[in-house]
Amino acid sequence: MAEVIRRICERVEIPWIYKSCYDKDCRSSPDSFHGLGLDHGLRVLSDVRQEFGIPIVSDFSDPAWGSATGEVCDMVQVPAYLCRQTSILRAAAHTQRPIHLKKGQYMSPWNMKNSVRKIEANGNYQILLTDRGTFLGYNMLVNDMRCLPIMAETGYPVCFDATHSIQLPTSMGNVSGGQREFIPHLVRAAVACGVNALFMEVHDDPDHAMSDANTVLDIKFLEIILRQAKAVHELRLELLDKYGEDNVHREE
Repeated sequence: MAEVIRRICERVEIPWIYKSCYDKDCRSSPDSFHGLGLDHGLRVLSDVRQEFGIPIVSDFSDPAWGSATGEVCDMVQVPAYLCRQTSILRAAAHTQRPIHLKKGQYMSPWNMKNSVRKIEANGNYQILLTDRGTFLGYNMLVNDMRCLPIMAETGYPVCFDATHSIQLPTSMGNVSGGQREFIPHLVRAAVACGVNALFMEVHDDPDHAMSDANTVLDIKFLEIILRQAKAVHELRLELLDKYGEDNVHREE
């Protein structure tokens, strides 16, 4: 996967970071595949990093795993469900690595500033904030694009998670469903809102993926989606240069 994604990103001419998880601690079912574990998983990630010369990121859900994750990864990720957990945020900050902080599905975007402050209080100011959808009733996520500029008010760059945003959490009993047909639409909308990065889980055989099979993007669509995103990004910059800022504040 790393080799194929690298070729695509080189053709599109965009920088990228490889992400895999060694322990999927938030799976709905105890029978689901949870990963290779800390030691084996980090060895694999280290091999990928070295073989392909690419930066890597992985999430961790236990504060005790933070140090080891930071030693191997160029960036550490705080899972959305744990974005308020002080012990996790402290452990992430202490790695001294850049931190990918996902907004919880239950969180308002303006309250993410409190999680940011916890990280800053522990001496780390390298933060990327990500929206991955917000709960709307049972088994449904929606994207409020206002989340993106609101989180950007923290002064940190903002990312959009396109594949988790189309998830239908545990809608299939003990497995999450998804609506991957909406991924291109949401990517274009988020990029038009001025995000600094995109997060997408991709797979060469989505129906047989061991995790998030109903939401991962088939890799055959990755290049065209990235090209669309890049075109929207460049058009937005052109319009801003021509017409000015896109943040229009109401006059007092």
